Amino acid sequence: MGQSATMRWLLLAPFAIGTLFLIVLPALMTFALAFFEYDALSPPAWRGLANFSEAFHDPVFYTAAWNSLIFVGFAVPLRILGAMALALLLERRRQGTSAYRAAVFLPTVVPDVAYALIWLWIFNPLYGPLNLMLAAFGIKGAAWLVNPDTALGALIFMSLFQIGEGFVLTLAALRQIPTDYYEAARIDGATPERCFWHITLPLIAPWLFLLFARDVVITLQSSFTAAYLMTGGGPYYATFLMPIMIYEEAFDRFRFGLASAMMLTVFAAVAVTLYAVQKMMRHWLHEDHV
Repeated sequence: MGQSATMRWLLLAPFAIGTLFLIVLPALMTFALAFFEYDALSPPAWRGLANFSEAFHDPVFYTAAWNSLIFVGFAVPLRILGAMALALLLERRRQGTSAYRAAVFLPTVVPDVAYALIWLWIFNPLYGPLNLMLAAFGIKGAAWLVNPDTALGALIFMSLFQIGEGFVLTLAALRQIPTDYYEAARIDGATPERCFWHITLPLIAPWLFLLFARDVVITLQSSFTAAYLMTGGGPYYATFLMPIMIYEEAFDRFRFGLASAMMLTVFAAVAVTLYAVQKMMRHWLHEDHV
């Protein structure tokens, strides 16, 4: 028993050490620096809440926060709906199902930089395949990443194809539902629609909540690479998201204290959002089981 526990700790040690040095310690430093003025050259100087006050009085901060809210507010629900729809469609094994499942998961394993460059080519207004395909149907394509009205929507659309992990999670959730439930419902005359609303959705709801919580954090974080490489936050701040603003404050202007205060604000907003969703999900699940 002792050797087994020792072996488990030895196997967990690399992950634990990596988590400590790459996540826990940077998070603690971020929390501390949020109350200091620090440029990596001179000693930290105490500012108290001045960093937060400066951020909240910056109109660009609200622009970045609003753009990030729109991005997450559209991308996350659409990604979850897409993952759930494809999982329902490809749950049963048919000829070619394995290939379709692999095709759904493939965009997720593409590195973020390569994925952004691929979509930079797809959205090209002159020779990109998207506008060429629209032109074949007599539709004039837009300058997707140059027009402020379409740039953020293009980034949201681009993010909808990286749903492989959500697809696998939802597929696993569907596999956990006993087939007896559906057989009993069919005997009682339930339609497929009623089976979905009264059996499938309530039973996979906890999985969907976990997927939502994960996607809020991952989508907000992964939006940096696409926006930074494809638009640089433009045009006219249309795709200027919070990760870009934090990056520029920290590594362009060397204002690590202000950037840390912005990061803590984002953490707090995400925590409040997840807490509210958790309360709603608990209430809904309780009513469903009653």
